[in-house]
Amino acid sequence: MAFSTFAELLEAARDHGSLAAAALAREALESDQPEDGLRARMAASLDVMREAVRTGLAGGLRSRSGLVGGDARLLAESDSGPVGGVFTRAMAGALAIAEVNATMGRIVAAPTGGAAGVLPAVLLTLAEDRGLPDERVVDALFAAAAIGAVIAARTDLSGAAAGCQAEIGAAAAMAAGAGTELLGGSAEQAGHAASLALQGLMGLVCDPVGGLVEVPCVARNGTATAVALAAIEMAGAGVTFPIPFDEVADALAHVGRALPSSLRETAQGGLAVTRAARELTGG
Repeated sequence: MAFSTFAELLEAARDHGSLAAAALAREALESDQPEDGLRARMAASLDVMREAVRTGLAGGLRSRSGLVGGDARLLAESDSGPVGGVFTRAMAGALAIAEVNATMGRIVAAPTGGAAGVLPAVLLTLAEDRGLPDERVVDALFAAAAIGAVIAARTDLSGAAAGCQAEIGAAAAMAAGAGTELLGGSAEQAGHAASLALQGLMGLVCDPVGGLVEVPCVARNGTATAVALAAIEMAGAGVTFPIPFDEVADALAHVGRALPSSLRETAQGGLAVTRAARELTGG
């Protein structure tokens, strides 16, 4: 079985040298497939992620409802704005993939379609900024998959079951942990980064306007990317989170169960019931 606790994953990482190596070794054992073949499949997923970024940044996308489209390109073109740099490029990439998803394009669920922009945007942008090869990004994706598996073992990843905190929160945690390892951080630092990201999004409700994975879903890919980058920065500086990752994930599960159904993808609460949302959707 995949790792069900981060403590177990961390112990395996100490034996194998990294979260990525531990995840790859476990997957090879469970699937009875060679590591080279598994890496090739992950590299193919990376290609899909990169193409989704390109498609979204090219502009011209518009969802059938007309609620989203074009913001990724708008953000990318403002790279010389007040913040700019890696931060803006990563957020633009996240919006790009989210817009491709909203327009029924091809993406890789990471861990879900609605939260698919965060992980690839963070990893691809950091790799480009540091001149890192795709092989390193593939490694990071295995680390991210292991972190996501731990969260999935402890709570449901769907917004309908546990709110947006589960979907976009898991994506941010995966991106933060994997991004930390991509930049040379230790497995322990990656765990702290994942915890810092997940706690920062705990309690986030799922309130899609019109019941569509568009508003606020696309924008939340951008803001969750910012959270992941903040977590990477903190963990890289030596900031630690005092509550272990497994317990953070358990707390998120508890919060998810406590959320009323109106705040779990039913479009009956939060932003979905604002006057503006009703006007936009004719409700």
